Amino acid sequence: HLAFLHRVSYFFLLNTTPVPPTMQNEVGENVDLYVPRKCSWTNRLLTSNDHGSVQINVGNVDPVTGLFTGESTPYAICGYVRNKSEADEALTALVKANDAKAAAGAQ
Repeated sequence: HLAFLHRVSYFFLLNTTPVPPTMQNEVGENVDLYVPRKCSWTNRLLTSNDHGSVQINVGNVDPVTGLFTGESTPYAICGYVRNKSEADEALTALVKANDAKAAAGAQ
């Protein structure tokens, strides 16, 4: 009798998919108290002790008039990239990739 229960419980353990715990309200919106930022270039988590990390908001420009639209795109750069003196290259590549994506979406 115990062997059967053991086999049944083992079967359910193998055939159940774990659901990751998320804090969502009834509407399905994310209500976590703290959502950590990630580096836009390396996808590293920006921890609380990464005092070299920065977040830069780059303004969006209308391609026709060349004027600031009032919106901006945030880019987070971790301290590791800044320490390696690659933040300017990373930011330039991220902005160019975002511009190319926006231009392709506008067509």
